[in-house]
Amino acid sequence: MSEAELPAPRLTPAERGVRVLAITGLIVGGFFPFVWMVLTSLKSEGELQKFPVQYLPSTLNPVNYGRVFSEQPFAQFFTNSLVVSLLSTALCIAFAVPAAYALARLHVRARGLLMTLVVAFSMFPVVSLLVPLFRLFRGANLLNSYPALILPYAALSLPVAILTLVAFFSAIPRDLEAAAMVDGTGRVGAMLRVVLPLSAPGMVTAALLVFVNSWNEFLLALSFNTRVSMRTVSVGVTLYQGEFAFPWPLIAAAVVVATVPIVALIAIFQRRFVAGLTAGGVKA
Repeated sequence: MSEAELPAPRLTPAERGVRVLAITGLIVGGFFPFVWMVLTSLKSEGELQKFPVQYLPSTLNPVNYGRVFSEQPFAQFFTNSLVVSLLSTALCIAFAVPAAYALARLHVRARGLLMTLVVAFSMFPVVSLLVPLFRLFRGANLLNSYPALILPYAALSLPVAILTLVAFFSAIPRDLEAAAMVDGTGRVGAMLRVVLPLSAPGMVTAALLVFVNSWNEFLLALSFNTRVSMRTVSVGVTLYQGEFAFPWPLIAAAVVVATVPIVALIAIFQRRFVAGLTAGGVKA
């Protein structure tokens, strides 16, 4: 009997209970902040200030969601974030694929050093790059434009995308690629026709990581695009606060609307995302 056919060990009631409690704790800890945000967005200011705390709104009041779009140009913020995130993801993946393929499939000298540099660059704090990037974009007259965010977002997410794709490319059997090359397909053709189609979960994983990082980024968006019409969602949410007051139900509604695309993407691509996170861990 092979190892894969061995029966799973039976758990005692105590072990099963501990496992259920651990899973329940993870689920509650992961979803409770978002659920609390949704409940807050449906409350009025009076309900939010009640003591003791009123966890559920007395009536479902969606008026805050209308105010999100009427008090600020939130639709424009949403469009800006969508354009910046999609284009930075496409640009990052376009550079990450050949780089990861070379590191994973070709005999590259100093491969270990290059991988170390990729990891080192992924650890650079954004705040250390803020001033030089600002001066660079100001000199190039790119402030308050989409490229001011697309270019740094793609560059900052590139190490993570490369590491993700290297792990996945390395797990694909080389025999498949060699067979395609024997049939007359070149190295680039083998990559495009064999490796990339088999790497769909890894590609989706890398793209989602880049998209989420770009969508959520705050510091560069706040510093480089100062015009209201060029604000992204992460910065636009902060515009709802007043000088002496914080309308938390309104802010919560804006945060919920800003979270919808991320939730939708994860829901749509969850299978490929999970497969991409796990497949690269086992080398064929």
